[in-house]
Amino acid sequence: MIFDVLANADRYEAMHPLFPRAFAFLRETDLMALAPGRYPIEGEALFAIIEEADGRVRADARLECHRKYIDIQLVLQGTDEMGWKPLCDCREPVAEYSDKRDIRFFFDAPASWVTVPAGGYCVFFPEDAHAPLVSAGSIRKVVLKIALGRSDGA
Repeated sequence: MIFDVLANADRYEAMHPLFPRAFAFLRETDLMALAPGRYPIEGEALFAIIEEADGRVRADARLECHRKYIDIQLVLQGTDEMGWKPLCDCREPVAEYSDKRDIRFFFDAPASWVTVPAGGYCVFFPEDAHAPLVSAGSIRKVVLKIALGRSDGA
């Protein structure tokens, strides 16, 4: 897991061939002008989801993980307190992994919480179980989904 601000995004661009394009999208797009929904950037290899939601309490947040995608979750408005726990330490699955939705949920409690203000983001890799959308208020955020496989022909 990574927690940072966009001003430092160039530090992470070498980690994945689509990270430069992902961070360019976050810097160059008027994200506040986009309605909630899904926006293709590089087909299924890289896309954005704009979310607006009322926050929930920690007890209602479920840890989730993904096998096919890395998440970059940038908070646009509000504060998102995101739970985190190493996937290898999760012992209480809610159900089996859904290949169609690329998600699995857990009853486990997060090991730690990160308070992410507007302008901050977290990167969650497949080994990071995470519980987003915890807040006393409403949250507007963008979630970039980056496919683990390369799409640049290399």
